[in-house]
Amino acid sequence: METVDNTNTFSKETEKKLIDFFNRSVEPKVMAKSIRQLNYIIALGLMREHETLQNNIVNLENSFYWLNELAEVLNPYLDVE
Repeated sequence: METVDNTNTFSKETEKKLIDFFNRSVEPKVMAKSIRQLNYIIALGLMREHETLQNNIVNLENSFYWLNELAEVLNPYLDVE
């Protein structure tokens, strides 16, 4: 996995929009469940369509990882002890 710079690069306007979206649009638990389901469906579809998907495997792995990380931020499911 690549090292990621964790510095905050969002503008104040973007931060406000994200906060407003998550506060008004959907419950974090519901959003996390939707992200996990979508991640599963996309991965399953790609695996069925391209048994040996090598061209964008790193990009796909990173996307899958970061969507799961977002789901964990919204609703910690994998961190349950």
